[in-house]
Amino acid sequence: MELSDLQPILEAIIYVADEPVRPEQLKEIFPGESFDKIETALQNMVQDFNARAGGMWIREVAGGYRMTTRPEHHEYIREYLKSKPGARLTMASLETLAVIAYRQPVTLAEILAIRGKKSSTALHTLLEKKLISIVGRKHVVGRPILYGTSKEFLMHFGLKDLSELPTLEEFAQMAGAQL
Repeated sequence: MELSDLQPILEAIIYVADEPVRPEQLKEIFPGESFDKIETALQNMVQDFNARAGGMWIREVAGGYRMTTRPEHHEYIREYLKSKPGARLTMASLETLAVIAYRQPVTLAEILAIRGKKSSTALHTLLEKKLISIVGRKHVVGRPILYGTSKEFLMHFGLKDLSELPTLEEFAQMAGAQL
């Protein structure tokens, strides 16, 4: 198959996928094609798609490729989503999620020590929404549960991996700029 024939198929697959599409998954779909050819077609397709001036682009997120909205449109999208009824995270859930994202793996007691407030309801909500997951148990007396962020967290916030989280200094600068 020619690269020009492969590219629109890859675009369609990424469009319909519920989760980021990994290049390894594409190799399974095209067993007769070399991995290098698939990766070349994928890179060309992403470059061509992102070069156009549409409202969408394709990003590498959570180990795969996903179609997302362009960052310059986020303000308008946020306003649109505010007008739609839906389940949002409470401030307690957001604070708990931030503690987990920056300190993972972390126990409920450690979250309590950082936040200074009970977080069990927030943890339940975050687990329900699959933004966090149980990653094990701490090897101390009582063997408390350890929590960490999930792949869904990366997808929801459009992050390739946790290294893309803003540092505390960057976070302080953003907060200062909004005052």
